[in-house]
Amino acid sequence: MANKPQIRTNSSAIMAMIADEDTITGFLLAGVGNVDLRRKTNYLIVDSKTTVKQIEEAFKEFTSREDIAIVLISQYVANMIRFLVDSYNKPIPAILEIPSKDHPYDPAHDSVLSRVKYLFSAESVAGDRR
Repeated sequence: MANKPQIRTNSSAIMAMIADEDTITGFLLAGVGNVDLRRKTNYLIVDSKTTVKQIEEAFKEFTSREDIAIVLISQYVANMIRFLVDSYNKPIPAILEIPSKDHPYDPAHDSVLSRVKYLFSAESVAGDRR
């Protein structure tokens, strides 16, 4: 148990989002938006003018912030930075891929789902050996 990483608990953890304007707007209307004292937001609106570099920088910023517990990212945006999403392995903030209005969810590209499938297949193989 000593080797397990400690999960920090923060009573004021927030969600961050990287998605298209319609998805972000919906979550902002639900009260998810946040602007800190330095005028930094907890979301990035991705449109045709957004570069992959901007998406990468937002992902790195959101996954390194202490106040963020969950990062919601549209799956089509996650596909643009798939190498970063797949290489991310910390429990907090959790990365969740969500569908968007124009791009339906594809379970074949979901990194969390593929990890779960891998874990269950490894457990089933280990269970068969007992």
